[in-house]
Amino acid sequence: MAAQNCLVTNDWICGEYLRSRSQELTDATVQHIWITAVSVAIGVAVAFPLALLARRSRRFAGPVLGLTTVLYTVPSLAMFSLLLPLFGLSAALVVTGLVLYSLTILVRNILAGLEAVPQEAKEAARGMGYGPARLLWEVELPLAMPALMAGIRITTVSTIALTTIGSIVGRGGLGNLIDDALPSFFKAQVLAASVLCVLLAVVADLLLLGVQRLLTPWTRISSAHNAVDTAGTAKAV
Repeated sequence: MAAQNCLVTNDWICGEYLRSRSQELTDATVQHIWITAVSVAIGVAVAFPLALLARRSRRFAGPVLGLTTVLYTVPSLAMFSLLLPLFGLSAALVVTGLVLYSLTILVRNILAGLEAVPQEAKEAARGMGYGPARLLWEVELPLAMPALMAGIRITTVSTIALTTIGSIVGRGGLGNLIDDALPSFFKAQVLAASVLCVLLAVVADLLLLGVQRLLTPWTRISSAHNAVDTAGTAKAV
């Protein structure tokens, strides 16, 4: 009886709400995941050539980094208002805004990763006959992968949070539920949607961390060697 009355008493934790609104929660979560995944994927596709352009010449680095930084400082309401005439009240409006916000993190991390590739590794590859394209894809990009994946992880977590802002145009995933619940302060809905956002961010970060470990097995080997060396030094002391 108490579980059924929790909707009437407007409790924060309400099992009846989860049971009666499970489909609504599922639909909002799926939309949230879809918007986040598409935004991050497009962001990476756009950021990569921009990072290559910035690395190619300092003449391009300043404008590219400056523009992406400026875009990140634009308030979300202003960003969506500027994009509204182009995309209307659609998911494309939210995705485009999130892509623009993601560029400052992704471009800087990709650029930092590429610039951190040891010069001797690049010289050795050139000595083996690697051309620019092969050098990039087979040497530089794999060695830059930790920085690239770190940027994708940060971007994904921040995009999951920013997706909720899309509720102002009805395309905010779990943010729609939070926005709908605020006028009446429906506690169970606010809490459920907020907790799901946090869980999505944690799960996404762990999954991407697993992908990063699979793509960079040499980092685990290096960490294992460092641990062995540290243990040996401590034992000797």
